[in-house]
Amino acid sequence: MASSVSLSSFTSSSSLQLCSSFNGEYLAPSRCFIGAPVTSSSLSLSGKNNSYYPRKFYVSAKKVSGLEEAIRIRRMRELETKTKVRRNPPLRRGRVSPRLLVPDHIPRPPYVESGVLPDISSEFQIPGPEGIAKMRAACELAARVLNYAGTLVKPSVTTNEIDKAVHDMIIEAGAYPSPLGYGGFPKSVCTSVNECMCHGIPDSRQLQSGDIINIDVTVYLDGYHGDTSKTFFCGEVDESFKRLVKVTEECLEKGIAVCKEGASFKKIGKRISEHAEKYGYNVVERFVGHGVGPVFHSEPLIYHYRNDEPGLMVEGQTFTIEPILTIGTTKCVTWPDNWTTLTADGGVAAQFEHTILITRTGSEILTKC
Repeated sequence: MASSVSLSSFTSSSSLQLCSSFNGEYLAPSRCFIGAPVTSSSLSLSGKNNSYYPRKFYVSAKKVSGLEEAIRIRRMRELETKTKVRRNPPLRRGRVSPRLLVPDHIPRPPYVESGVLPDISSEFQIPGPEGIAKMRAACELAARVLNYAGTLVKPSVTTNEIDKAVHDMIIEAGAYPSPLGYGGFPKSVCTSVNECMCHGIPDSRQLQSGDIINIDVTVYLDGYHGDTSKTFFCGEVDESFKRLVKVTEECLEKGIAVCKEGASFKKIGKRISEHAEKYGYNVVERFVGHGVGPVFHSEPLIYHYRNDEPGLMVEGQTFTIEPILTIGTTKCVTWPDNWTTLTADGGVAAQFEHTILITRTGSEILTKC
Protein backbone atom coordinates (compact mmCIF):
# COMPACT_ATOMS: atom_id res chain seq x y z
CA MET A 1 0.00 0.00 0.00
CA ALA A 2 1.57 3.23 -1.18
CA SER A 3 2.50 6.22 0.93
CA SER A 4 1.76 9.76 -0.20
CA VAL A 5 4.40 12.48 -0.37
CA SER A 6 3.87 16.23 -0.37
CA LEU A 7 5.19 18.85 -2.79
CA SER A 8 7.90 19.88 -0.36
CA SER A 9 9.78 16.69 -1.13
CA PHE A 10 10.32 17.93 -4.67
CA THR A 11 11.86 21.21 -3.63
CA SER A 12 14.20 20.43 -0.78
CA SER A 13 15.32 17.17 0.75
CA SER A 14 16.11 19.00 3.98
CA SER A 15 12.51 20.19 4.32
CA LEU A 16 10.86 16.88 3.52
CA GLN A 17 7.30 16.87 4.81
CA LEU A 18 5.27 13.71 4.67
CA CYS A 19 1.53 13.46 4.81
CA SER A 20 -0.38 10.31 5.62
CA SER A 21 -0.80 7.60 3.05
CA PHE A 22 -4.43 8.43 2.61
CA ASN A 23 -4.67 12.18 3.14
CA GLY A 24 -6.67 13.23 0.10
CA GLU A 25 -7.08 16.84 1.07
CA TYR A 26 -3.79 17.96 -0.42
CA LEU A 27 -2.91 17.15 -4.00
CA ALA A 28 0.67 17.60 -5.06
CA PRO A 29 1.20 18.58 -8.69
CA SER A 30 3.06 16.00 -10.74
CA ARG A 31 5.57 16.12 -13.51
CA CYS A 32 4.81 14.29 -16.72
CA PHE A 33 7.38 12.50 -18.85
CA ILE A 34 5.69 12.40 -22.21
CA GLY A 35 7.12 10.55 -25.20
CA ALA A 36 7.68 12.22 -28.53
CA PRO A 37 4.45 12.77 -30.50
CA VAL A 38 3.73 10.50 -33.43
CA THR A 39 4.08 12.29 -36.74
CA SER A 40 3.44 11.23 -40.29
CA SER A 41 4.74 12.40 -43.62
CA SER A 42 3.67 11.82 -47.20
CA LEU A 43 5.86 10.94 -50.18
CA SER A 44 6.89 13.68 -52.59
CA LEU A 45 7.43 13.35 -56.31
CA SER A 46 10.06 15.14 -58.25
CA GLY A 47 11.38 14.45 -61.68
CA LYS A 48 14.43 15.38 -63.71
CA ASN A 49 14.11 17.49 -66.83
CA ASN A 50 10.35 17.70 -66.34
CA SER A 51 10.26 20.93 -68.34
CA TYR A 52 10.83 18.89 -71.49
CA TYR A 53 7.73 16.77 -70.92
CA PRO A 54 5.19 19.03 -69.23
CA ARG A 55 2.08 17.14 -70.41
CA LYS A 56 3.35 13.67 -69.47
CA PHE A 57 4.63 14.89 -66.15
CA TYR A 58 1.30 16.46 -65.35
CA VAL A 59 -0.58 13.23 -66.04
CA SER A 60 1.89 11.09 -64.05
CA ALA A 61 1.85 13.47 -61.14
CA LYS A 62 -1.93 13.38 -61.02
CA LYS A 63 -2.02 9.58 -60.92
CA VAL A 64 0.67 9.28 -58.24
CA SER A 65 -0.92 12.05 -56.20
CA GLY A 66 -4.18 10.11 -56.07
CA LEU A 67 -2.37 6.96 -55.02
CA GLU A 68 -0.44 8.86 -52.36
CA GLU A 69 -3.65 10.29 -50.97
CA ALA A 70 -5.22 6.84 -50.70
CA ILE A 71 -2.12 5.47 -48.95
CA ARG A 72 -2.02 8.46 -46.62
CA ILE A 73 -5.66 8.04 -45.61
CA ARG A 74 -5.18 4.31 -45.01
CA ARG A 75 -2.09 4.89 -42.89
CA MET A 76 -3.85 7.56 -40.85
CA ARG A 77 -6.76 5.22 -40.18
CA GLU A 78 -4.38 2.42 -39.18
CA LEU A 79 -2.52 4.80 -36.88
CA GLU A 80 -5.75 5.99 -35.28
CA THR A 81 -6.81 2.38 -34.72
CA LYS A 82 -3.48 1.51 -33.07
CA THR A 83 -3.10 4.59 -30.90
CA LYS A 84 -6.70 5.42 -30.00
CA VAL A 85 -7.26 4.84 -26.30
CA ARG A 86 -10.68 3.49 -25.46
CA ARG A 87 -12.34 5.05 -22.45
CA ASN A 88 -14.54 3.12 -20.09
CA PRO A 89 -17.49 4.91 -18.48
CA PRO A 90 -16.32 7.18 -15.64
CA LEU A 91 -15.96 5.46 -12.28
CA ARG A 92 -18.85 6.12 -9.92
CA ARG A 93 -19.07 5.41 -6.21
CA GLY A 94 -21.19 2.48 -5.15
CA ARG A 95 -22.55 1.58 -1.74
CA VAL A 96 -19.93 0.71 0.87
CA SER A 97 -21.05 -2.11 3.12
CA PRO A 98 -20.41 -2.09 6.89
CA ARG A 99 -16.95 -2.84 8.22
CA LEU A 100 -16.26 -6.56 8.61
CA LEU A 101 -15.47 -8.00 12.00
CA VAL A 102 -12.21 -9.61 13.11
CA PRO A 103 -12.24 -12.28 15.86
CA ASP A 104 -10.84 -11.08 19.18
CA HIS A 105 -8.10 -13.72 19.30
CA ILE A 106 -6.34 -12.30 16.21
CA PRO A 107 -3.60 -9.77 17.12
CA ARG A 108 -4.09 -6.28 15.72
CA PRO A 109 -1.52 -3.69 14.65
CA PRO A 110 -1.13 -0.86 17.21
CA TYR A 111 -2.85 1.73 15.01
CA VAL A 112 -6.13 -0.22 15.10
CA GLU A 113 -6.48 0.06 18.87
CA SER A 114 -5.36 3.69 19.05
CA GLY A 115 -7.59 4.90 16.22
CA VAL A 116 -4.88 7.43 15.34
CA LEU A 117 -3.29 7.61 11.92
CA PRO A 118 0.36 6.73 12.56
CA ASP A 119 3.23 8.87 11.33
CA ILE A 120 5.67 7.34 8.87
CA SER A 121 8.46 5.94 11.02
CA SER A 122 11.90 7.42 10.44
CA GLU A 123 13.65 4.14 11.25
CA PHE A 124 14.69 1.65 8.59
CA GLN A 125 13.30 -1.84 9.16
CA ILE A 126 15.98 -4.53 9.33
CA PRO A 127 14.21 -7.51 10.88
CA GLY A 128 17.12 -9.86 11.63
CA PRO A 129 17.01 -13.66 11.11
CA GLU A 130 13.92 -14.36 13.23
CA GLY A 131 12.13 -11.32 11.88
CA ILE A 132 12.96 -12.22 8.29
CA ALA A 133 11.40 -15.65 8.82
CA LYS A 134 8.23 -13.95 10.06
CA MET A 135 8.35 -11.50 7.16
CA ARG A 136 8.56 -14.38 4.70
CA ALA A 137 5.49 -15.98 6.26
CA ALA A 138 3.47 -12.73 6.15
CA CYS A 139 4.54 -11.95 2.59
CA GLU A 140 3.84 -15.48 1.36
CA LEU A 141 0.33 -15.27 2.83
CA ALA A 142 -0.23 -11.88 1.18
CA ALA A 143 0.85 -13.33 -2.17
CA ARG A 144 -1.53 -16.30 -1.82
CA VAL A 145 -4.41 -14.03 -0.89
CA LEU A 146 -3.67 -11.76 -3.86
CA ASN A 147 -3.57 -14.68 -6.28
CA TYR A 148 -6.90 -15.92 -4.95
CA ALA A 149 -8.44 -12.45 -5.21
CA GLY A 150 -7.36 -12.33 -8.86
CA THR A 151 -9.39 -15.45 -9.65
CA LEU A 152 -12.52 -13.60 -8.53
CA VAL A 153 -12.12 -10.81 -11.09
CA LYS A 154 -15.00 -11.41 -13.49
CA PRO A 155 -17.81 -9.31 -14.98
CA SER A 156 -20.71 -8.73 -12.55
CA VAL A 157 -18.57 -9.45 -9.45
CA THR A 158 -18.54 -6.52 -7.02
CA THR A 159 -15.45 -5.23 -5.27
CA ASN A 160 -17.40 -5.69 -2.02
CA GLU A 161 -17.46 -9.41 -2.77
CA ILE A 162 -13.72 -9.42 -3.39
CA ASP A 163 -13.17 -7.63 -0.09
CA LYS A 164 -15.28 -10.18 1.79
CA ALA A 165 -13.38 -13.11 0.23
CA VAL A 166 -10.01 -11.52 1.01
CA HIS A 167 -11.08 -10.72 4.56
CA ASP A 168 -12.23 -14.27 5.22
CA MET A 169 -9.07 -15.85 3.80
CA ILE A 170 -6.80 -13.62 5.91
CA ILE A 171 -8.80 -14.26 9.09
CA GLU A 172 -8.80 -18.01 8.49
CA ALA A 173 -4.99 -17.87 8.31
CA GLY A 174 -4.89 -16.22 11.74
CA ALA A 175 -3.78 -12.85 10.33
CA TYR A 176 -5.21 -9.33 10.37
CA PRO A 177 -6.01 -7.38 7.15
CA SER A 178 -3.65 -4.42 7.57
CA PRO A 179 -5.73 -1.75 5.74
CA LEU A 180 -8.76 -2.32 7.98
CA GLY A 181 -8.84 0.59 10.41
CA TYR A 182 -5.66 2.25 9.13
CA GLY A 183 -6.46 5.94 9.42
CA GLY A 184 -10.15 5.10 9.17
CA PHE A 185 -9.94 2.94 6.04
CA PRO A 186 -13.17 0.89 6.20
CA LYS A 187 -12.20 -2.21 4.24
CA SER A 188 -9.74 -5.11 4.29
CA VAL A 189 -8.28 -4.58 0.81
CA CYS A 190 -7.84 -1.76 -1.73
CA THR A 191 -9.54 -2.26 -5.10
CA SER A 192 -8.62 0.39 -7.69
CA VAL A 193 -10.54 0.17 -10.97
CA ASN A 194 -9.57 1.80 -14.29
CA GLU A 195 -8.73 5.48 -13.64
CA CYS A 196 -8.34 4.91 -9.89
CA MET A 197 -4.62 5.26 -9.14
CA CYS A 198 -4.77 3.61 -5.73
CA HIS A 199 -6.60 3.24 -2.40
CA GLY A 200 -9.97 2.44 -3.94
CA ILE A 201 -12.56 1.43 -1.36
CA PRO A 202 -14.50 -1.76 -2.24
CA ASP A 203 -18.18 -1.09 -2.84
CA SER A 204 -21.30 -2.37 -4.64
CA ARG A 205 -20.12 -1.49 -8.16
CA GLN A 206 -20.07 -4.53 -10.41
CA LEU A 207 -16.95 -5.12 -12.47
CA GLN A 208 -17.53 -4.83 -16.20
CA SER A 209 -15.87 -6.54 -19.13
CA GLY A 210 -13.04 -4.25 -20.20
CA ASP A 211 -12.14 -3.06 -16.70
CA ILE A 212 -8.68 -3.33 -15.20
CA ILE A 213 -8.40 -3.54 -11.43
CA ASN A 214 -5.50 -3.28 -9.02
CA ILE A 215 -5.93 -5.32 -5.88
CA ASP A 216 -3.64 -4.27 -3.02
CA VAL A 217 -3.31 -6.84 -0.23
CA THR A 218 -1.49 -6.33 3.06
CA VAL A 219 -1.62 -8.80 5.94
CA TYR A 220 -0.38 -8.53 9.52
CA LEU A 221 0.84 -11.93 10.71
CA ASP A 222 2.78 -12.65 13.89
CA GLY A 223 3.75 -8.99 14.25
CA TYR A 224 4.86 -8.37 10.63
CA HIS A 225 3.23 -6.84 7.55
CA GLY A 226 3.44 -8.36 4.06
CA ASP A 227 2.42 -5.94 1.28
CA THR A 228 1.78 -6.66 -2.42
CA SER A 229 -0.48 -5.68 -5.32
CA LYS A 230 -1.21 -6.58 -8.92
CA THR A 231 -3.39 -5.28 -11.75
CA PHE A 232 -5.82 -7.81 -13.23
CA PHE A 233 -7.95 -7.90 -16.41
CA CYS A 234 -11.72 -8.29 -16.32
CA GLY A 235 -13.20 -9.92 -19.41
CA GLU A 236 -12.20 -8.52 -22.81
CA VAL A 237 -9.73 -5.71 -22.17
CA ASP A 238 -8.58 -3.11 -24.70
CA GLU A 239 -5.09 -3.69 -26.11
CA SER A 240 -3.95 -0.22 -25.03
CA PHE A 241 -4.85 -1.11 -21.42
CA LYS A 242 -3.00 -4.41 -21.71
CA ARG A 243 0.15 -2.65 -22.92
CA LEU A 244 0.04 -0.23 -19.98
CA VAL A 245 -0.33 -3.09 -17.50
CA LYS A 246 2.50 -5.07 -19.11
CA VAL A 247 4.91 -2.12 -19.04
CA THR A 248 3.99 -1.28 -15.44
CA GLU A 249 4.90 -4.79 -14.33
CA GLU A 250 8.14 -4.54 -16.29
CA CYS A 251 8.88 -1.23 -14.51
CA LEU A 252 8.56 -3.00 -11.17
CA GLU A 253 10.98 -5.68 -12.38
CA LYS A 254 13.43 -3.03 -13.59
CA GLY A 255 13.33 -1.30 -10.22
CA ILE A 256 13.91 -4.52 -8.29
CA ALA A 257 16.81 -5.48 -10.57
CA VAL A 258 19.01 -2.60 -9.33
CA CYS A 259 18.54 -3.43 -5.65
CA LYS A 260 21.42 -4.80 -3.58
CA GLU A 261 23.52 -3.84 -0.57
CA GLY A 262 25.19 -0.46 -1.13
CA ALA A 263 23.07 0.52 -4.13
CA SER A 264 21.54 4.01 -4.11
CA PHE A 265 17.77 4.27 -3.78
CA LYS A 266 17.57 6.83 -6.57
CA LYS A 267 18.54 4.14 -9.11
CA ILE A 268 15.10 2.62 -8.66
CA GLY A 269 13.33 5.75 -9.89
CA LYS A 270 15.79 6.22 -12.72
CA ARG A 271 15.26 2.73 -14.12
CA ILE A 272 11.50 2.87 -13.76
CA SER A 273 11.28 6.29 -15.43
CA GLU A 274 13.50 5.23 -18.32
CA HIS A 275 11.37 2.19 -19.07
CA ALA A 276 8.06 4.03 -18.75
CA GLU A 277 9.20 6.86 -21.01
CA LYS A 278 10.35 4.38 -23.62
CA TYR A 279 6.70 3.47 -24.16
CA GLY A 280 5.25 6.95 -23.69
CA TYR A 281 3.79 6.39 -20.21
CA ASN A 282 4.00 8.63 -17.17
CA VAL A 283 5.07 7.75 -13.63
CA VAL A 284 2.94 9.01 -10.75
CA GLU A 285 5.08 10.94 -8.28
CA ARG A 286 2.67 11.48 -5.42
CA PHE A 287 2.60 7.87 -4.20
CA VAL A 288 5.78 6.12 -3.13
CA GLY A 289 7.07 2.81 -1.83
CA HIS A 290 8.14 2.48 1.79
CA GLY A 291 9.87 0.43 4.42
CA VAL A 292 7.73 -2.38 5.80
CA GLY A 293 8.04 -4.92 8.61
CA PRO A 294 6.68 -4.64 12.17
CA VAL A 295 5.65 -1.11 11.10
CA PHE A 296 3.31 -0.71 8.11
CA HIS A 297 4.97 2.42 6.66
CA SER A 298 8.49 3.66 7.40
CA GLU A 299 11.60 5.12 5.84
CA PRO A 300 13.08 4.70 3.32
CA LEU A 301 10.59 6.27 0.96
CA ILE A 302 10.98 4.73 -2.49
CA TYR A 303 10.52 7.29 -5.26
CA HIS A 304 9.53 5.73 -8.58
CA TYR A 305 10.58 8.74 -10.67
CA ARG A 306 13.94 10.41 -11.31
CA ASN A 307 15.21 12.03 -8.13
CA ASP A 308 18.37 13.03 -6.29
CA GLU A 309 17.38 11.81 -2.84
CA PRO A 310 20.35 10.43 -0.86
CA GLY A 311 20.56 7.01 0.75
CA LEU A 312 22.04 3.56 0.20
CA MET A 313 20.45 0.15 0.64
CA VAL A 314 21.49 -2.00 3.58
CA GLU A 315 21.62 -5.79 3.73
CA GLY A 316 18.64 -7.19 5.64
CA GLN A 317 16.42 -4.20 4.88
CA THR A 318 12.80 -4.73 3.78
CA PHE A 319 10.72 -2.29 1.73
CA THR A 320 8.17 -2.10 -1.06
CA ILE A 321 8.48 -0.94 -4.65
CA GLU A 322 5.09 -0.10 -6.18
CA PRO A 323 5.11 2.10 -9.31
CA ILE A 324 1.91 3.55 -10.75
CA LEU A 325 1.87 4.37 -14.47
CA THR A 326 -0.73 6.31 -16.43
CA ILE A 327 -1.59 6.66 -20.10
CA GLY A 328 -2.39 10.36 -19.64
CA THR A 329 -1.84 12.88 -16.87
CA THR A 330 -0.38 12.03 -13.48
CA LYS A 331 -2.40 14.79 -11.81
CA CYS A 332 -5.03 13.39 -9.52
CA VAL A 333 -8.28 14.11 -7.72
CA THR A 334 -9.46 12.49 -4.50
CA TRP A 335 -13.04 11.64 -3.66
CA PRO A 336 -14.63 13.01 -0.47
CA ASP A 337 -13.87 9.71 1.25
CA ASN A 338 -10.26 11.00 1.41
CA TRP A 339 -8.95 7.72 0.04
CA THR A 340 -10.02 6.97 -3.52
CA THR A 341 -7.58 8.80 -5.83
CA LEU A 342 -8.28 9.06 -9.57
CA THR A 343 -6.43 10.47 -12.56
CA ALA A 344 -7.58 14.02 -13.28
CA ASP A 345 -8.23 13.28 -16.96
CA GLY A 346 -10.00 9.94 -16.49
CA GLY A 347 -7.19 7.99 -18.16
CA VAL A 348 -6.49 4.51 -16.84
CA ALA A 349 -3.70 3.76 -14.36
CA ALA A 350 -1.94 0.52 -13.46
CA GLN A 351 0.17 -0.54 -10.47
CA PHE A 352 2.25 -3.50 -9.30
CA GLU A 353 3.94 -4.00 -5.94
CA HIS A 354 6.31 -6.37 -4.19
CA THR A 355 7.93 -6.43 -0.76
CA ILE A 356 11.64 -7.16 -1.14
CA LEU A 357 14.55 -8.04 1.11
CA ILE A 358 17.98 -6.57 0.38
CA THR A 359 20.80 -9.11 0.20
CA ARG A 360 24.54 -8.75 -0.30
CA THR A 361 24.35 -9.63 -3.99
CA GLY A 362 20.87 -8.46 -4.90
CA SER A 363 17.38 -8.74 -3.49
CA GLU A 364 14.78 -11.36 -2.69
CA ILE A 365 11.12 -10.90 -3.58
CA LEU A 366 9.27 -11.94 -0.44
CA THR A 367 5.73 -11.59 -1.80
CA LYS A 368 5.79 -14.76 -3.87
CA CYS A 369 4.09 -18.09 -3.31
